[in-house]
Amino acid sequence: QVQLVESGGGLVQSGGSLTLSCIVSGNVYSINNMAWYRQAPGKQRELVAYVTSGGNAIYGDSMEGRFTISRDNTKNTVTLQMNTLQPEDTAVYYCNANMRRTAWSNWFDYWGQGTQVTVSS
Repeated sequence: QVQLVESGGGLVQSGGSLTLSCIVSGNVYSINNMAWYRQAPGKQRELVAYVTSGGNAIYGDSMEGRFTISRDNTKNTVTLQMNTLQPEDTAVYYCNANMRRTAWSNWFDYWGQGTQVTVSS
């Protein structure tokens, strides 16, 4: 069974920083893109950033500059460094990975349970 487990969320003051981590465990053959999404109360889930298997990082609107995504393919982890956090960054942050479990499997998106990030003003 494949699991994505996030860590690193919490409460931080405006202007502070947090680092989120996600590890993929279980029987995984190959991982394509890894990503972070977030969902604030009453809003749709939005892309924060994704990183390709080759390490290319793509950011959602207004995310680049304050957020940095990276991955370690040897450990099946993806990290999101968040700086200069603002109250509007308050949301549940979800880890996502597009992967397949065998060489003959289809590619599927897997999700973590989410980790709460709260930024106080």
